[in-house]
Amino acid sequence: MCRCDVHTARRYGTPVPQRDPQTTTRRVRTCCVHALRRSAGLAAMFTLTWQPPFAQDAAVFPAAQKPGYLSRLAVAPELLSQGTLLGARCVRRALEVAAEAGADVLRCEANPDLTATLELLLRLGFRQAGSTLDDGAGVRRVHLQARAA
Repeated sequence: MCRCDVHTARRYGTPVPQRDPQTTTRRVRTCCVHALRRSAGLAAMFTLTWQPPFAQDAAVFPAAQKPGYLSRLAVAPELLSQGTLLGARCVRRALEVAAEAGADVLRCEANPDLTATLELLLRLGFRQAGSTLDDGAGVRRVHLQARAA
């Protein structure tokens, strides 16, 4: 995940996200982290939780009975440079897992300046909820929601 963060930040000229190792450990221990493997190694990952991993008020989203939350979508940088579809596979799998667990929607937060990621999410059925936010330090955020499949 951290290698993907650095790769993406360099590609788009954005700050590298600051990850909390304790949150990562907690997410792994509670089986929220899903991995896609290729050969013997980790190729891509995402996290699926039932509590928002971001601070935005949930009122920005359309009503939902049981929302799931997608975060920490990451693909191995060497595979990204090959034009892999692993990011799409992760998002599709997250939608499936959320639906299997009873979610009616899947929500996420994304940086709209990461245009490839935003385009992927939009193509897979996510729609923006609320306006684009700017933290004042050059990091913008949008909140997205898709019907769980």
